[in-house]
Amino acid sequence: MAGVFCLGIATLDYVYSVEHLPTRGEKYRARDLALSGGGCAGTASAAIARLGGTSWIATRLGDDVTGDRIVADLAADGVDTRFAHRFTGLRSPVSSILVDAAGERQVVSFTDAATPTAPDWLPAQLPAGTGAVLADIRWAEGTLAALRLAREAGLPSVLDGDRPPPHPDIIPNTSHVALSAQALRELMGDDNPHEALARLAAGKPNWFAVTLGRDGVLFTENGVLAHLPSFEIEPVDTLGAGDVWHGAFALALAEGKTEREAIRFASATAAIKCLHFGGRNGTPRRDEVERFLSERG
Repeated sequence: MAGVFCLGIATLDYVYSVEHLPTRGEKYRARDLALSGGGCAGTASAAIARLGGTSWIATRLGDDVTGDRIVADLAADGVDTRFAHRFTGLRSPVSSILVDAAGERQVVSFTDAATPTAPDWLPAQLPAGTGAVLADIRWAEGTLAALRLAREAGLPSVLDGDRPPPHPDIIPNTSHVALSAQALRELMGDDNPHEALARLAAGKPNWFAVTLGRDGVLFTENGVLAHLPSFEIEPVDTLGAGDVWHGAFALALAEGKTEREAIRFASATAAIKCLHFGGRNGTPRRDEVERFLSERG
């Protein structure tokens, strides 16, 4: 099995289904509630394991019951949690998410401000069997350490850029930079993703992409911009779709797929996830993705 070493945030998510997202300071009633593991790296690592890959997660947690639940949920999905570091006296990350009838979400998250930033407890080398590294941007020092391990090992590294990278050395140390539309807009100060991505990629050796939701994925290929459309679905819950996409994309690279193949595989995985309420709980298994792709040619 191909393996992906994931580094970043893992959370416990309380996901509420509502008819409309709140706009006023008053009481609202939820139609449904799901308790789910979340976070960029947490969701990606679980997706990789569900898709049949090997995944390890390096994440910072407190020594509280929330951290116990986060680790237990990841382990239940088959994620190797040996690098989930528990800090004494800290509170683990948690989020409250509202998902409306159209599948859009509103997120309020908490991370303990006292969480240490030093990456000195991370492994000196990647676990045997690692074929790629995936990192988010919630912990700059850890992200840089993981990306450099990938570079030293000659392995592909994927950046889950749902926000602009917080350190100037992150992009230069990443082989595959996949940004959200919002992150690209904030990073380049340009509302046009084609122009913004072209300017960002100009003169750089990295592979770049921006995920555009319903509008598919825009990416660099042989020095020019290319595009692959999304799969047409009626979303129920988009929470975690981007994280699932990055996990599936990194696994595909670890398996030796091309970037085009990896995008298609990742987009199918994320599309299926969006058909189910409950954030990460809707992440599909490998056979579901292969069946989905087969049905769509």
